[in-house]
Amino acid sequence: MAPHSSPHPARRPLTPAPFVLRLCLHLLMAGLLVLAAVRAHSAAGTAAAAVTGAVYAAGSYLPPVRTSRRAAAVWLGVLGASWLAMLWLTPEALWVAFPLYFLQLHLLPVRWSLPAVALTAGAAILSYVGHGAALNPGVFIGPLLGAAVAVATVLGYQALYRESERRRRLIEELIGARAELAAAERHAGTLAERERLAREIHDTLAQGLSSIQLLLRAAERALPPDSPAAGHIERARRAAQDNLTEARRFVRALTPSDLEHGSLAAALERLCEPGAGPYGPGAGAYGPEAGPRVRFSVSGTPVELPTPYEVALLRIAQSALANTVRHASASRAEITLSFMDASVTLDVVDDGEGFEPGSVRPSSEGGFGLPAMRARAESLGGTFTVESAPGQGTAVAVSLPLSPEDRSPTAGGTA
Repeated sequence: MAPHSSPHPARRPLTPAPFVLRLCLHLLMAGLLVLAAVRAHSAAGTAAAAVTGAVYAAGSYLPPVRTSRRAAAVWLGVLGASWLAMLWLTPEALWVAFPLYFLQLHLLPVRWSLPAVALTAGAAILSYVGHGAALNPGVFIGPLLGAAVAVATVLGYQALYRESERRRRLIEELIGARAELAAAERHAGTLAERERLAREIHDTLAQGLSSIQLLLRAAERALPPDSPAAGHIERARRAAQDNLTEARRFVRALTPSDLEHGSLAAALERLCEPGAGPYGPGAGAYGPEAGPRVRFSVSGTPVELPTPYEVALLRIAQSALANTVRHASASRAEITLSFMDASVTLDVVDDGEGFEPGSVRPSSEGGFGLPAMRARAESLGGTFTVESAPGQGTAVAVSLPLSPEDRSPTAGGTA
């Protein structure tokens, strides 16, 4: 629309449409100035047209006019003054008002551009009358209609440009969100596969080697002291023990990072700290401003739990707390880890809005919802319950069985 881009330090490259409009405006201004110079009845009028053309050309190439709104306004003032001088000398300068409308609307704020357009149209009408032209409707309709067309064109173009920019930013945000979601899904998939492998190694290799070791120990005790097979059994038992130790090392290596530097209780306590999210530090904030206040407590005598138990309880706590933050509008939540004689229990309770447990359906977002938590608990032989009602908060409880071996000081690596 204008002889140059909008005065802004960070200009976007011109697309073909604005470039063509700018070129058309250059050609329109040049043609009207040449017409005014040719039809001027005096050398002064021709000189005024030449000066106006020079001022216009200078503004098209001076860097300050391109980058500063103040410089653009000064340039428009000088251009307007030279046009008024030309208008005083020749009535043909009237037609130059039309490209001036576009320049004023494009380079000035709306609160200044509309009055400037009105003054330009008024000056054109007065000049035409002042040069002795007969009064008729065309004298007024021409400049005013041109001004109206310019206002509608420029303001409409600016509205379309703003809408285009809004959609462009929205598309960029959607692309960024999609990339973040893909990265989160890849990370979640990696963690899930690590946990699955740890569970498989624990439930097959580790348990099998542990059973072999116990059987060999029993066979060793049943043999007479001088039996020639005693040495072979002892070596087999040591080999089973070494391989069991290696299997446990694999399980520990595949354990979630939240459990690498402490016990399950320590990981759950970190989960409840302000600034920690349901999927680790930095994933959210639990505080008065961003979510419920979360408290953690331990009941009973803590014992070392099997790695699959720790992983399952931590993931269920993370998911339950994430649901509380996202959906419950709760002010308080509490996580309790209870160690009993025959089981370990995790309770996550909040004072939120609650819901009807029977109406829950699998999440369309692929989230780790109640069905997945239940499946994880039941895969370890445990139970999973949800108690909730509208307006009465929610309580999620998972209970996993403990055998005497699980409660032994070395249970963390064997069960």
